[in-house]
Amino acid sequence: MNASLTSDHLRPVVQTRPVPGALIEALSQRFGQQLSLAQVVREQHGRDESSFSVPPPDAVVFAESAQDVCDAVKLAAQYKVPVIPFGAGSSVEGHLLAVQGGISIDVGRMNQVLAIHAEDLTVTVQPGVTRKALNEAVKSTGLFFPIDPGADASIGGMCATRASGTNAVRYGTMRENVLALDVVTASGELIHTGTRAKKSSAGYDLTRLMVGSEGTLGILTEITLKLYPLPEAVMAATCSFASLAEAVNATIQIIQMGVPIARCELLDAVTVRMVNTHSKLSLPESALLLMEFHGSPAGVQEQVETVQAIAAEFGGDTFEWAHTPEERTRLWTARHNAYFAGVQSRPGCKVISTDACVPISRLADALLDSVLETQASGITYFMVGHVGDGNFHMGYLIDPNSPEERATAEQLNHQLVRRALALGGTCTGEHGVGLHKMGFLVEEAGAGAVAMMRAIKTALDPDNILNPGKIFEL
Repeated sequence: MNASLTSDHLRPVVQTRPVPGALIEALSQRFGQQLSLAQVVREQHGRDESSFSVPPPDAVVFAESAQDVCDAVKLAAQYKVPVIPFGAGSSVEGHLLAVQGGISIDVGRMNQVLAIHAEDLTVTVQPGVTRKALNEAVKSTGLFFPIDPGADASIGGMCATRASGTNAVRYGTMRENVLALDVVTASGELIHTGTRAKKSSAGYDLTRLMVGSEGTLGILTEITLKLYPLPEAVMAATCSFASLAEAVNATIQIIQMGVPIARCELLDAVTVRMVNTHSKLSLPESALLLMEFHGSPAGVQEQVETVQAIAAEFGGDTFEWAHTPEERTRLWTARHNAYFAGVQSRPGCKVISTDACVPISRLADALLDSVLETQASGITYFMVGHVGDGNFHMGYLIDPNSPEERATAEQLNHQLVRRALALGGTCTGEHGVGLHKMGFLVEEAGAGAVAMMRAIKTALDPDNILNPGKIFEL
């Protein structure tokens, strides 16, 4: 199905551009202590959770306001030097790596919740606010922000990668939940897109263009989001199955029956074992669904009864319930820490992480074959899935000093992605393209669509300074 990979396929293209001393001097005069040239700081801003290793950026600007971002970009634009936005550093596909050198603009200090409009179910934040901090800030209003990609990512980064997470099956992704943006363009101009209104037919949808653009079209400095009422009743449960196929087919049936389940996560037996060890749990070490139900007490009870009946048809008749908020938190924290559980299971390893998403009816075809191929390869792995919306993740745990293991893991990734594309799916459901998925974009979207993307990029960023070398090459 795929050609063999060589070592050249596995390395990002690094073509650094010179950063003139005059630019560094201008940045130093403008930003003072907010500019760092320290090697350790640059290295921190030159790596994410991907397995790629490239030289760090030449300097780091710690922005504290939208004006800071505008001024940093204007100075970089004068010298046609790349700028790379940096949030929490939790991306997994190489999004923030300085493959063409340049200046990292860290927006982590822009971490204020600017306005809560509880009566309209909206909130406006700066990009450095993390999802946990946001929910802490709005909890007294009886509202919450449901998108949770696992890591305590920044809202700006979540917008940039069009993140989703465990609640997406009920509440959608960042695409559906961002209403308006303030964006710094490649010229250093600050523009505004969208409004707090629930809908609009006014002109091009620039908000959706920016959400998912991975920092290649602009740098976000203000974000307005939808909020949701905290559900009146919440119940969480685990359900074990004798086989992975039964768990997947039960999920397909739950979704096709229209059950408004809030979360439906899948772990295979290998991953459950890792999670048990890492989080000191005693979950049955077999294929496992983790589910959560939101609504009125009567509505939740109806959902539970329907799901129990469906699960029983596939042998999943043993439910264990998490009744209290503390029990639910422990369960979902363990799920979110599956990545770290995998890393702990093989000390010194590197993770090659990938995700794909397929139509729900093709989930079994995509997921089961991918797991079987991985098991047959001998590569250590973990597998988790937001299976309620057809999205699943594989993490290949490799010896960083073994070219053979890296090549095998990348071959498995290629097979997984091409299988998803053949089934009508996408090469990435929520990680984004970054560096790792660039080779698949033409296969998924087609040459004409990618040419249109390049035209948009060139029109908005003619000197290619905004996070260059990501999504596609110019």
